[in-house]
Amino acid sequence: MGLKIYGIVRSRAFRTLWMAEELGIPYEQVQTDFSDGPMSCRVPGFAAINPNAQIPAIDDDGFKLWESLAINLYLAKKHVEKGLYPKSLHDEAKCWQWAFWAATSVEGPIGLWGQHTMMFAPEKRDPKQAAGALEKLAGPFKVLNAHLQAHPYLVGSSFSVADLNLAGVMSRALAMDFAVTPKVGEWLRRCLERPAAQKIRKLRDG
Repeated sequence: MGLKIYGIVRSRAFRTLWMAEELGIPYEQVQTDFSDGPMSCRVPGFAAINPNAQIPAIDDDGFKLWESLAINLYLAKKHVEKGLYPKSLHDEAKCWQWAFWAATSVEGPIGLWGQHTMMFAPEKRDPKQAAGALEKLAGPFKVLNAHLQAHPYLVGSSFSVADLNLAGVMSRALAMDFAVTPKVGEWLRRCLERPAAQKIRKLRDG
């Protein structure tokens, strides 16, 4: 049966599709969206894949999993020979640390900023909301910038699932001004310029 990835590229499924491409593993993308049509994640039958009615989710030879960051950690560890998952316990814990940090400290404000700068129709955008989101990101970005001043990547000396997860969360932040935290901007561009990321970004942004 193989790996099935449920979702569309204009959703958090972007992160999991990027991971599959980065690993170079075969997969089937099952177009699943938030509409009211037959491909919706809200149709009753999709509850067997993800009872939360959210995307992405995967079915890996009968093993079902949801939450994009958890899916990516699972896929990277399953295919550890591809080199995206760390070998030591401490580095593994650091990958979890950055994934949880991305979800709790970064994703919400970035989503809010994106809505009020790019995603909403111009008449529905609120500059105050966008500015408030940037204020919330100032602290986390300072932490990330300090780490990247001493390390080229989040864990170890090469690109890993930790970088993919966080860069996936931050992908739309490329349009931000990183003058205050230049290392963050450099790292994000480096991650998103990888061939696997570019392939999925073209599908999402095209």
